[in-house]
Amino acid sequence: MGREFASAAARWVHLAPIGARPEIVAVCDPDPTVRAWYERLPSPPRLYADHRDLLADPQVEAVYCAVPHHLHEAIYLDVLASGRHLLGEKPFGIDRSANRAISAAIDEHPELLVRCSSEMPFFPGAQRMAAWIEQRRFGRVIEVRSAFLHSSDLDPGKAINWKRRAETNGASGVLNDLGMHALHMPLRAGWMPDSVTAVLSNVVPTRNDASGAAVACDTWDNASLLCRVPYDGYEFPLHVDVKRIAPGQTNTWLLEIDGTEGSIAFTTKEPKTLRTMAYAPGSEQSFAVTDLGYVSAYPAVTGAIFEFGFSDAVLQMWAAFVDELANGDDMKGKYPCASPQEVAATHAIWDAAMTSQAERSGVSVG
Repeated sequence: MGREFASAAARWVHLAPIGARPEIVAVCDPDPTVRAWYERLPSPPRLYADHRDLLADPQVEAVYCAVPHHLHEAIYLDVLASGRHLLGEKPFGIDRSANRAISAAIDEHPELLVRCSSEMPFFPGAQRMAAWIEQRRFGRVIEVRSAFLHSSDLDPGKAINWKRRAETNGASGVLNDLGMHALHMPLRAGWMPDSVTAVLSNVVPTRNDASGAAVACDTWDNASLLCRVPYDGYEFPLHVDVKRIAPGQTNTWLLEIDGTEGSIAFTTKEPKTLRTMAYAPGSEQSFAVTDLGYVSAYPAVTGAIFEFGFSDAVLQMWAAFVDELANGDDMKGKYPCASPQEVAATHAIWDAAMTSQAERSGVSVG
Protein backbone atom coordinates (compact mmCIF):
# COMPACT_ATOMS: atom_id res chain seq x y z
CA MET A 1 0.00 0.00 0.00
CA GLY A 2 2.95 2.33 0.48
CA ARG A 3 3.79 1.89 -3.18
CA GLU A 4 0.14 2.53 -4.08
CA PHE A 5 0.33 5.83 -2.21
CA ALA A 6 3.63 6.81 -3.80
CA SER A 7 2.11 6.05 -7.21
CA ALA A 8 -0.92 8.19 -6.34
CA ALA A 9 1.31 11.10 -5.33
CA ALA A 10 3.15 10.78 -8.64
CA ARG A 11 -0.22 11.07 -10.43
CA TRP A 12 -1.25 14.25 -8.59
CA VAL A 13 -1.31 16.22 -11.84
CA HIS A 14 -4.27 13.99 -12.74
CA LEU A 15 -6.41 16.02 -10.31
CA ALA A 16 -7.72 19.55 -10.52
CA PRO A 17 -5.74 21.78 -8.11
CA ILE A 18 -6.91 21.73 -4.48
CA GLY A 19 -4.33 24.12 -3.06
CA ALA A 20 -1.77 21.52 -1.97
CA ARG A 21 -0.02 18.40 -3.18
CA PRO A 22 1.94 15.68 -1.41
CA GLU A 23 5.65 15.12 -1.92
CA ILE A 24 7.12 11.77 -0.89
CA VAL A 25 10.32 12.88 0.84
CA ALA A 26 11.10 9.81 2.96
CA VAL A 27 10.18 6.13 3.06
CA CYS A 28 10.77 3.52 5.75
CA ASP A 29 10.68 -0.23 5.21
CA PRO A 30 12.82 -2.93 6.80
CA ASP A 31 13.02 -4.81 3.48
CA PRO A 32 15.77 -3.44 1.21
CA THR A 33 14.07 -4.81 -1.91
CA VAL A 34 10.96 -2.78 -1.07
CA ARG A 35 13.03 0.34 -0.37
CA ALA A 36 14.73 -0.08 -3.73
CA TRP A 37 11.39 0.25 -5.55
CA TYR A 38 11.06 3.87 -4.39
CA GLU A 39 14.25 4.76 -6.20
CA ARG A 40 12.18 4.54 -9.39
CA LEU A 41 10.25 7.69 -8.45
CA PRO A 42 11.11 10.88 -10.42
CA SER A 43 12.40 12.44 -7.18
CA PRO A 44 13.69 9.49 -5.13
CA PRO A 45 12.97 9.88 -1.40
CA ARG A 46 15.38 9.30 1.45
CA LEU A 47 15.17 5.66 2.50
CA TYR A 48 15.18 4.36 6.07
CA ALA A 49 15.01 0.93 7.67
CA ASP A 50 13.84 2.23 11.08
CA HIS A 51 10.75 4.38 11.51
CA ARG A 52 12.46 6.41 14.25
CA ASP A 53 15.02 7.60 11.72
CA LEU A 54 12.23 8.68 9.38
CA LEU A 55 10.52 10.58 12.21
CA ALA A 56 13.81 12.40 12.88
CA ASP A 57 13.77 13.71 9.29
CA PRO A 58 12.86 17.42 9.57
CA GLN A 59 11.19 17.52 6.14
CA VAL A 60 8.51 14.98 7.07
CA GLU A 61 5.23 16.73 7.93
CA ALA A 62 2.73 13.87 7.60
CA VAL A 63 3.06 10.09 7.67
CA TYR A 64 1.14 7.32 5.95
CA CYS A 65 1.67 4.16 8.00
CA ALA A 66 0.86 0.64 6.76
CA VAL A 67 2.30 -2.00 9.10
CA PRO A 68 0.99 -5.24 10.66
CA HIS A 69 -1.59 -4.66 13.36
CA HIS A 70 0.59 -5.60 16.33
CA LEU A 71 2.88 -2.67 15.44
CA HIS A 72 0.14 -0.03 15.23
CA GLU A 73 0.19 1.06 18.85
CA ALA A 74 3.94 1.63 19.18
CA ILE A 75 4.48 3.24 15.77
CA TYR A 76 1.31 5.36 15.72
CA LEU A 77 2.20 6.69 19.18
CA ASP A 78 5.71 7.52 17.95
CA VAL A 79 4.28 9.35 14.91
CA LEU A 80 1.93 11.43 17.06
CA ALA A 81 4.61 12.16 19.67
CA SER A 82 6.84 13.44 16.86
CA GLY A 83 4.19 16.01 15.90
CA ARG A 84 3.37 14.51 12.50
CA HIS A 85 -0.08 14.24 10.95
CA LEU A 86 -1.10 10.62 10.42
CA LEU A 87 -3.01 8.65 7.83
CA GLY A 88 -2.99 5.15 9.33
CA GLU A 89 -4.28 1.79 8.29
CA LYS A 90 -7.20 0.05 9.93
CA PRO A 91 -7.79 -1.11 12.61
CA PHE A 92 -5.68 1.48 14.54
CA GLY A 93 -4.46 -1.14 17.01
CA ILE A 94 -4.45 -4.92 17.23
CA ASP A 95 -7.27 -4.86 19.80
CA ARG A 96 -9.48 -2.47 21.72
CA SER A 97 -6.87 -1.82 24.39
CA ALA A 98 -4.32 -0.75 21.80
CA ASN A 99 -6.94 1.34 20.03
CA ARG A 100 -7.77 3.14 23.27
CA ALA A 101 -4.09 3.97 23.77
CA ILE A 102 -3.92 5.38 20.24
CA SER A 103 -7.17 7.32 20.76
CA ALA A 104 -5.82 8.83 23.98
CA ALA A 105 -2.68 9.98 22.16
CA ILE A 106 -4.82 11.53 19.41
CA ASP A 107 -6.79 13.45 22.05
CA GLU A 108 -3.50 14.78 23.42
CA HIS A 109 -2.63 16.23 20.00
CA PRO A 110 -5.72 18.07 18.71
CA GLU A 111 -3.45 20.10 16.41
CA LEU A 112 -2.74 16.97 14.32
CA LEU A 113 -4.95 15.56 11.60
CA VAL A 114 -5.41 11.82 12.08
CA ARG A 115 -7.44 9.72 9.66
CA CYS A 116 -7.83 6.06 8.67
CA SER A 117 -7.31 4.64 5.19
CA SER A 118 -10.57 3.39 3.62
CA GLU A 119 -10.76 3.99 -0.10
CA MET A 120 -13.93 2.22 -1.24
CA PRO A 121 -16.34 5.11 -0.41
CA PHE A 122 -14.49 7.18 -3.00
CA PHE A 123 -15.85 5.17 -5.93
CA PRO A 124 -18.33 7.36 -7.86
CA GLY A 125 -21.20 4.98 -7.05
CA ALA A 126 -20.40 5.14 -3.34
CA GLN A 127 -20.20 8.93 -3.49
CA ARG A 128 -23.64 9.00 -5.09
CA MET A 129 -24.88 6.80 -2.26
CA ALA A 130 -23.33 9.16 0.32
CA ALA A 131 -25.24 12.11 -1.16
CA TRP A 132 -28.43 10.01 -1.29
CA ILE A 133 -28.04 9.11 2.40
CA GLU A 134 -27.37 12.73 3.37
CA GLN A 135 -30.57 13.75 1.59
CA ARG A 136 -32.43 11.00 3.53
CA ARG A 137 -34.07 9.73 0.35
CA PHE A 138 -34.67 6.33 1.96
CA GLY A 139 -37.65 7.51 4.07
CA ARG A 140 -37.58 4.98 6.90
CA VAL A 141 -34.72 2.48 6.66
CA ILE A 142 -35.97 -1.10 6.28
CA GLU A 143 -32.57 -2.81 6.23
CA VAL A 144 -28.97 -2.29 5.16
CA ARG A 145 -26.50 -4.83 3.75
CA SER A 146 -22.79 -4.08 3.65
CA ALA A 147 -19.92 -6.38 2.70
CA PHE A 148 -16.26 -6.62 1.79
CA LEU A 149 -15.37 -9.90 0.14
CA HIS A 150 -12.06 -11.52 -0.84
CA SER A 151 -11.15 -14.90 -2.26
CA SER A 152 -7.48 -14.38 -1.38
CA ASP A 153 -7.43 -17.33 1.05
CA LEU A 154 -9.52 -19.78 -0.95
CA ASP A 155 -6.38 -21.78 -1.86
CA PRO A 156 -5.56 -23.93 1.20
CA GLY A 157 -2.01 -24.28 -0.13
CA LYS A 158 -1.34 -20.57 0.20
CA ALA A 159 1.45 -20.03 2.73
CA ILE A 160 0.58 -18.40 6.03
CA ASN A 161 1.42 -14.73 6.57
CA TRP A 162 0.96 -12.20 9.36
CA LYS A 163 -2.74 -11.65 8.64
CA ARG A 164 -3.45 -15.30 9.46
CA ARG A 165 -1.82 -15.21 12.93
CA ALA A 166 -3.66 -13.87 15.97
CA GLU A 167 -0.41 -12.58 17.49
CA THR A 168 0.16 -10.19 14.58
CA ASN A 169 -3.34 -9.67 13.10
CA GLY A 170 -5.41 -9.80 16.29
CA ALA A 171 -7.98 -12.18 17.70
CA SER A 172 -10.80 -10.75 15.60
CA GLY A 173 -9.09 -11.91 12.40
CA VAL A 174 -10.84 -10.83 9.24
CA LEU A 175 -12.78 -8.17 11.14
CA ASN A 176 -9.51 -6.38 11.94
CA ASP A 177 -8.27 -6.92 8.40
CA LEU A 178 -11.28 -5.92 6.29
CA GLY A 179 -14.05 -4.79 8.62
CA MET A 180 -13.51 -1.03 8.40
CA HIS A 181 -14.34 -1.17 4.70
CA ALA A 182 -17.78 -2.63 5.45
CA LEU A 183 -18.62 -0.22 8.28
CA HIS A 184 -17.14 3.08 7.06
CA MET A 185 -20.26 4.33 5.27
CA PRO A 186 -22.87 2.91 7.71
CA LEU A 187 -21.07 4.54 10.64
CA ARG A 188 -20.71 7.82 8.72
CA ALA A 189 -24.49 7.69 8.21
CA GLY A 190 -24.98 7.44 11.99
CA TRP A 191 -26.00 3.78 11.93
CA MET A 192 -24.17 2.52 15.01
CA PRO A 193 -25.38 -0.92 16.18
CA ASP A 194 -26.41 -1.46 19.78
CA SER A 195 -26.30 -5.27 19.54
CA VAL A 196 -24.65 -7.92 17.37
CA THR A 197 -25.24 -11.58 16.59
CA ALA A 198 -22.20 -13.02 14.85
CA VAL A 199 -21.10 -16.21 13.12
CA LEU A 200 -17.32 -16.35 12.70
CA SER A 201 -15.59 -19.10 10.71
CA ASN A 202 -12.03 -20.40 10.65
CA VAL A 203 -12.30 -22.23 7.34
CA VAL A 204 -8.63 -23.24 6.94
CA PRO A 205 -7.24 -23.96 10.45
CA THR A 206 -3.67 -24.77 9.35
CA ARG A 207 -1.36 -23.49 6.64
CA ASN A 208 2.26 -24.12 5.76
CA ASP A 209 4.95 -21.63 6.75
CA ALA A 210 7.95 -20.70 4.60
CA SER A 211 9.73 -23.93 5.52
CA GLY A 212 6.75 -26.06 4.53
CA ALA A 213 5.77 -26.96 8.12
CA ALA A 214 2.07 -26.91 9.02
CA VAL A 215 1.26 -24.20 11.58
CA ALA A 216 -1.95 -22.97 13.15
CA CYS A 217 -3.90 -20.44 11.12
CA ASP A 218 -5.65 -19.11 14.21
CA THR A 219 -7.64 -16.13 12.96
CA TRP A 220 -11.21 -15.94 11.71
CA ASP A 221 -11.39 -16.22 7.92
CA ASN A 222 -15.02 -15.15 7.50
CA ALA A 223 -17.51 -13.18 9.57
CA SER A 224 -21.25 -12.62 9.19
CA LEU A 225 -22.86 -10.12 11.55
CA LEU A 226 -26.52 -9.29 12.09
CA CYS A 227 -26.64 -5.95 13.88
CA ARG A 228 -29.57 -4.13 15.46
CA VAL A 229 -29.36 -0.40 14.73
CA PRO A 230 -31.46 2.15 16.68
CA TYR A 231 -32.21 5.14 14.48
CA ASP A 232 -34.74 7.97 14.57
CA GLY A 233 -36.90 6.24 17.16
CA TYR A 234 -37.06 2.85 15.41
CA GLU A 235 -34.71 -0.06 14.73
CA PHE A 236 -33.52 -1.80 11.58
CA PRO A 237 -31.17 -4.71 10.77
CA LEU A 238 -27.69 -4.08 9.42
CA HIS A 239 -26.14 -7.16 7.78
CA VAL A 240 -22.32 -7.06 7.65
CA ASP A 241 -20.25 -9.69 5.82
CA VAL A 242 -16.45 -9.62 5.72
CA LYS A 243 -14.76 -12.63 4.19
CA ARG A 244 -11.30 -13.70 3.06
CA ILE A 245 -12.76 -16.92 1.63
CA ALA A 246 -15.62 -15.89 -0.65
CA PRO A 247 -15.38 -17.89 -3.91
CA GLY A 248 -15.47 -15.72 -7.00
CA GLN A 249 -14.75 -12.47 -5.19
CA THR A 250 -11.38 -10.79 -5.69
CA ASN A 251 -11.94 -7.43 -3.99
CA THR A 252 -15.67 -6.80 -3.83
CA TRP A 253 -17.23 -4.01 -1.77
CA LEU A 254 -20.99 -3.58 -1.70
CA LEU A 255 -23.63 -1.52 0.06
CA GLU A 256 -27.38 -1.93 -0.32
CA ILE A 257 -30.01 0.17 1.44
CA ASP A 258 -33.74 -0.55 1.39
CA GLY A 259 -36.15 2.13 2.59
CA THR A 260 -39.86 2.87 2.56
CA GLU A 261 -39.40 5.73 0.08
CA GLY A 262 -36.28 4.71 -1.77
CA SER A 263 -33.68 1.99 -2.20
CA ILE A 264 -30.14 2.08 -3.57
CA ALA A 265 -27.37 -0.44 -4.27
CA PHE A 266 -23.78 -0.31 -5.49
CA THR A 267 -20.96 -2.85 -5.75
CA THR A 268 -17.43 -2.53 -7.06
CA LYS A 269 -18.05 -5.80 -8.91
CA GLU A 270 -20.06 -3.63 -11.34
CA PRO A 271 -18.22 -0.32 -10.90
CA LYS A 272 -20.22 1.59 -13.51
CA THR A 273 -23.66 0.51 -12.27
CA LEU A 274 -25.82 2.25 -9.67
CA ARG A 275 -29.26 0.82 -8.88
CA THR A 276 -31.92 3.13 -7.41
CA MET A 277 -35.63 2.99 -6.79
CA ALA A 278 -37.95 5.79 -5.71
CA TYR A 279 -41.22 4.47 -4.30
CA ALA A 280 -44.57 6.16 -3.76
CA PRO A 281 -47.48 4.35 -2.08
CA GLY A 282 -49.42 2.28 -4.57
CA SER A 283 -46.91 2.81 -7.39
CA GLU A 284 -44.95 0.18 -9.27
CA GLN A 285 -41.67 -0.98 -7.79
CA SER A 286 -38.98 -0.70 -10.41
CA PHE A 287 -35.22 -0.22 -10.05
CA ALA A 288 -33.53 2.27 -12.36
CA VAL A 289 -30.01 1.42 -13.50
CA THR A 290 -27.60 4.31 -14.03
CA ASP A 291 -24.38 3.74 -15.97
CA LEU A 292 -21.81 5.75 -14.05
CA GLY A 293 -18.67 7.25 -15.50
CA TYR A 294 -15.62 8.93 -14.02
CA VAL A 295 -17.45 11.57 -11.96
CA SER A 296 -15.27 11.73 -8.86
CA ALA A 297 -15.24 13.62 -5.58
CA TYR A 298 -12.17 15.51 -6.79
CA PRO A 299 -12.34 16.42 -10.50
CA ALA A 300 -9.73 14.76 -12.69
CA VAL A 301 -8.54 14.90 -16.28
CA THR A 302 -10.22 11.56 -17.06
CA GLY A 303 -13.37 12.08 -19.11
CA ALA A 304 -16.71 11.25 -17.51
CA ILE A 305 -17.36 8.55 -20.12
CA PHE A 306 -14.51 6.37 -18.81
CA GLU A 307 -14.38 3.85 -15.99
CA PHE A 308 -13.14 4.36 -12.42
CA GLY A 309 -10.90 1.82 -10.65
CA PHE A 310 -9.08 0.97 -7.41
CA SER A 311 -6.01 3.12 -8.07
CA ASP A 312 -8.35 6.04 -8.76
CA ALA A 313 -10.07 5.44 -5.39
CA VAL A 314 -6.68 5.53 -3.64
CA LEU A 315 -5.85 8.82 -5.37
CA GLN A 316 -9.22 10.29 -4.38
CA MET A 317 -8.82 9.22 -0.74
CA TRP A 318 -5.28 10.62 -0.69
CA ALA A 319 -6.73 13.88 -2.07
CA ALA A 320 -9.32 13.97 0.72
CA PHE A 321 -6.56 13.69 3.34
CA VAL A 322 -4.38 16.37 1.74
CA ASP A 323 -7.42 18.59 1.17
CA GLU A 324 -8.46 18.43 4.83
CA LEU A 325 -4.87 18.90 5.97
CA ALA A 326 -4.46 22.01 3.79
CA ASN A 327 -7.93 23.51 3.99
CA GLY A 328 -9.49 22.23 7.23
CA ASP A 329 -13.22 22.86 7.47
CA ASP A 330 -13.06 24.64 4.11
CA MET A 331 -11.92 21.47 2.33
CA LYS A 332 -13.05 21.33 -1.28
CA GLY A 333 -14.36 17.77 -1.04
CA LYS A 334 -17.43 16.74 0.94
CA TYR A 335 -16.31 13.35 2.24
CA PRO A 336 -13.39 13.27 4.70
CA CYS A 337 -11.43 10.08 5.28
CA ALA A 338 -12.52 7.73 8.07
CA SER A 339 -12.11 9.26 11.51
CA PRO A 340 -10.47 7.78 14.61
CA GLN A 341 -13.90 7.80 16.27
CA GLU A 342 -15.31 5.63 13.48
CA VAL A 343 -12.40 3.22 13.83
CA ALA A 344 -12.94 3.05 17.61
CA ALA A 345 -16.59 2.18 16.97
CA THR A 346 -15.51 -0.81 14.86
CA HIS A 347 -13.46 -2.15 17.78
CA ALA A 348 -16.54 -2.04 20.02
CA ILE A 349 -18.49 -3.96 17.38
CA TRP A 350 -15.70 -6.53 16.85
CA ASP A 351 -15.49 -7.20 20.61
CA ALA A 352 -19.24 -7.78 20.71
CA ALA A 353 -19.02 -10.05 17.66
CA MET A 354 -16.34 -12.22 19.25
CA THR A 355 -18.36 -12.50 22.46
CA SER A 356 -21.42 -13.39 20.40
CA GLN A 357 -19.48 -16.15 18.63
CA ALA A 358 -18.24 -17.54 21.95
CA GLU A 359 -21.64 -17.38 23.65
CA ARG A 360 -23.74 -18.29 20.60
CA SER A 361 -26.07 -15.38 21.34
CA GLY A 362 -26.76 -11.74 20.64
CA VAL A 363 -24.51 -9.33 22.54
CA SER A 364 -24.86 -5.64 23.37
CA VAL A 365 -22.26 -3.30 21.89
CA GLY A 366 -20.56 -1.39 24.68
